[in-house]
Amino acid sequence: MFAKKALVGLSLLVAAGTLAACGGSSDKSGTANGKTEITFWAAPNPTQVKYWKQMASDFEKANKDITVKVTQMKESPSSEATIQSAIASGTAPTMSENITRSFAAQLAQSKAIVSLNKDAETKSALTSIVDSRDMAKTIDGWKFSDGGQYVVPLYSNPMLFGWRLDMLKDLGIKSVPKTYSDVMNVAKALKAKNSKSVVWALPTGADPTAWQRWFDFFPLYDAASDGQAFVTGKKLVADSKAGKEVFDFVQELHQSGNLLTSKATDPFETKLAVMNIIGSWTFPNWKEKYPDLEYGKNYTLTAPVVPDSMKDAKNVKTYADAKGIVVYAKATTAQKKAAMKFMQFVFKDAKNDLSFLKTTSLLPARDDAATNKEFTSYFEANPYMKPYAENVPNAIPAMDNADYNDIQEKLGKDGWIPALKGEKSPAKAWSDMIASIKGSL
Repeated sequence: MFAKKALVGLSLLVAAGTLAACGGSSDKSGTANGKTEITFWAAPNPTQVKYWKQMASDFEKANKDITVKVTQMKESPSSEATIQSAIASGTAPTMSENITRSFAAQLAQSKAIVSLNKDAETKSALTSIVDSRDMAKTIDGWKFSDGGQYVVPLYSNPMLFGWRLDMLKDLGIKSVPKTYSDVMNVAKALKAKNSKSVVWALPTGADPTAWQRWFDFFPLYDAASDGQAFVTGKKLVADSKAGKEVFDFVQELHQSGNLLTSKATDPFETKLAVMNIIGSWTFPNWKEKYPDLEYGKNYTLTAPVVPDSMKDAKNVKTYADAKGIVVYAKATTAQKKAAMKFMQFVFKDAKNDLSFLKTTSLLPARDDAATNKEFTSYFEANPYMKPYAENVPNAIPAMDNADYNDIQEKLGKDGWIPALKGEKSPAKAWSDMIASIKGSL
C-alpha cells in the first residue's frame, strides 16, 4: 500500500516543496557563470551510473555552456520514495531515469513532472528524439490518458517464455508450444512418463505482492488481449474475454499438477520445469552458475503462449519491464532546454545505445534494436538477447494509473490467485476482481 499512501500526501508535499524551492535559491534561471547546470539522477545500479557519467562527460565536451551533474539516486527505502521526498523538499533533480509508467502516473497527477509533448520548451526536442532514435512504436505504449507524454523510454525488457528444448525432445514434442492447448499437451506428456518435472514452477504465483503480477499475469494477458490496456487513466478497460481465458489456462495447468507455486530454487535451470517467464537480466547469472545452458541447443525463447483462437497471431504482445527518463517541473526554462539537449545528444547516435546495452545488459527502447547494424556484432556474440530486441516494439509497459499498486494487489488477491488455485471459477474470479478494482477506482 506504500504507493497509494504516498500519493495521498504527495500533492500537498509538492506544493510545500515548491514554496520551499521558491524561497531557497537566488538563481531562478538555473545558470551560473554563464553556464546552465542540470542534475541527473541515475538508477541505483553501478553500471547505469557509469554509463551516464560517461555520457555527461562526452556531452559537456561538445556543449561548453552546460554542466551535467550525475549522481546515483538512493534506493532506501525505495527509489520512488527518494524521489517523492526530494520533490516534497524542493530538492528534486532536473531529470532522472528509473521511472516506470505507473510511477510516472503518480508524478504526473501531482504535476511534479513535465508533459514533454505539451511544454513549449520540450515538445520539438521530444519529436527529434523519437525520430532520431527510431522509437515511434515503442513510445506509443507510453502515452497517457490525458494525452501527455511524460516519459522518454530508456530501456524495454520484454518478458519472454523460456523453453527447455532438451526436455521437450525427451517428451517427443518436436515444436515449441505456442498455444494453451500446446502447453496442455506438454502436461499430458509429462504425466504419461510419470515425470517429477512440471510445465511451470512459479514460486511467486500465489504471492499477492502487487509487482509480482508483472511477471506472471501481465505477459499472458497482454498476449491474449493483443495489447489491450488493463486500466487507462481512471477507467478499467480490461479485455474480459482475454482475462478469463488466462485465468482458465492457469487454473487448468495448476489442477493438472503442472503449475507449482511451492518454493523452488532455479526450477527452469535444474529441469524441474519445462517453461518459465524469463527477463534478459537472467543471463549474467547463468554464465556464472549454469554455463551449460546454451541458447538454441538446450533452451530457446519465445513470445508468450496465446489462446487457441490466436494460433496464427503475429507480433504477439507481452509485458515490458521498462523504465524511462523524466524532467521535473521544478526545472527552469534554461534547465528544461538543457535537459532535452542532453537527451538529444545521447539518443541521436545508436552507438550510445550500444554502449548502454553492453554496459548494463538492458535493451534500449528502439524499434530497430534487432535490425540496426550497430547491434549486429553484439547479437552475434549474445544470440539469446536478439529475441528480446525483436520483441521491443511488441512490449507493453506498466499501466497508466497512479494507484497501480492498489489495483494490482486486488488483481492478485481477488482474481489471479483464487483462479490459479481453483478456489473460484475463472469467470467468478474475474467478476470479483473487476468489482473490487472498480470500487477502488
